[in-house]
Amino acid sequence: MRLKLHIVRAHLAPFLFSFVTLMFVFLLQFLMKFIDQLVGKGLSWWVIGELITLNLAWMVVLAAPMSVLVSTLMGFGTLSANNEITAMKAGGMSLYRMMAPVLIVSMLLAYLMVEFYNKVLPEANHRTKVLMVDIRKVKPTLSILPGLFSKDLAGYSILARKTFENSNDLEGITIYDYTDPSTNVVVTAERGKVSFTPDQRKLIMDLYNGEIHQVGTSDLQSYRRMRYVRHRIVMNTEGFDFERSNENALSRGDRELSASDLQHFVDSLERSNAAARDQEPPAGGEQFSPYGRLRRPGPPPPGASLHEQAIRLAIADARSAANAIDNRMMLIKYNQDQINQYLVEIHKHYALPVACIVFVFIGAPLGIMARRGTFGVAASMSFGFFLVYWASLIGGEKLSDRAILPPWVGMWGANILIGIIGIYLTARMGRETPSINWTWFRRFVPKPLRDPVVPGEDEADGR
Repeated sequence: MRLKLHIVRAHLAPFLFSFVTLMFVFLLQFLMKFIDQLVGKGLSWWVIGELITLNLAWMVVLAAPMSVLVSTLMGFGTLSANNEITAMKAGGMSLYRMMAPVLIVSMLLAYLMVEFYNKVLPEANHRTKVLMVDIRKVKPTLSILPGLFSKDLAGYSILARKTFENSNDLEGITIYDYTDPSTNVVVTAERGKVSFTPDQRKLIMDLYNGEIHQVGTSDLQSYRRMRYVRHRIVMNTEGFDFERSNENALSRGDRELSASDLQHFVDSLERSNAAARDQEPPAGGEQFSPYGRLRRPGPPPPGASLHEQAIRLAIADARSAANAIDNRMMLIKYNQDQINQYLVEIHKHYALPVACIVFVFIGAPLGIMARRGTFGVAASMSFGFFLVYWASLIGGEKLSDRAILPPWVGMWGANILIGIIGIYLTARMGRETPSINWTWFRRFVPKPLRDPVVPGEDEADGR
């Protein structure tokens, strides 16, 4: 029992160290990406801190599996470097018994990750969305960066050369209006102010001391230029996602739902598709359209024979049935795309936590074979495997969303691939303790960069 606790303790410190390091790296990446949108916008440090805290949830989901891989490599690498693996094998302890306590701990961590993924992460993502909506209501200029065009509002491209931290004022404004396809409109202003209507549905821009330039897209000769002292533009706020900030009023996306909620939507959509497939074609006298039921075309022209009338009615009925079937197929395809997205997210809720177990099988044999427990070796090897794993996961998600791969294949394929490699290496290490042969790798390294080879050292170093 003490020996098993010793093995677990050898992995605990590397796990904590790598977890904290990865969380710091992810947090630094997040701050570098969004710091210019948060600082200097008049937001309190409490709001910025709340936003950063909520984003820590997705960082935990990524950092935990990678930390398991790093700690397994470092833990078994340190035990192997100190000849403790050899001593344990000499005492009759197999590699599988050495890995058993680490596997039990990884299973416990995977269970906690599943709970975290289903209960904490969806709520954190939803509250982040609500908080961003609240921030944009108070600070509509948040998405307008000085000197850069903002295209968040559909039909408009807005450039402001200067924004202010404690107000919604702008200076040096240029607005390209594409809402009317027949006319290109460019509005300039020395200064302006942004606000909302009371129902938060419209964005109002009050502009001062500027010009309006209009030119027709079909006739470039029709050009108008107008100067104004004050001008108001009212825009739809669809691009800003402005809604009431009540959490229950905001709809949840697939990453803001637990696996059980996602499965509920999948079952509902599947029932809808089943009902659409079993639905009888419409009667001959009616046809369906997005606006409801439409009657068949009017009576045939006078003088038409019975044969011509029958043909016209048959053609009308065939078109009606074809339109109904097309509409039904479009509905089924739309629902199936939604089902694929939901199923992908369901499988992701479990595939990523299970990676904590899979990485033990790949980390333990590699750590023993490397015979070095340094953080640099463990981090480089784990980064390579995790990069392959993450690329496979992202690629599988994209292919599954497009219905090219089944959702379970796209999400579990990386686990299956890494798991097979890990089980092979573990089974090999269970029979013997080979060192990694780096001879094949030395062929790709330029000669000036190669280390000098000392006679008799190749076999000892595994070169």
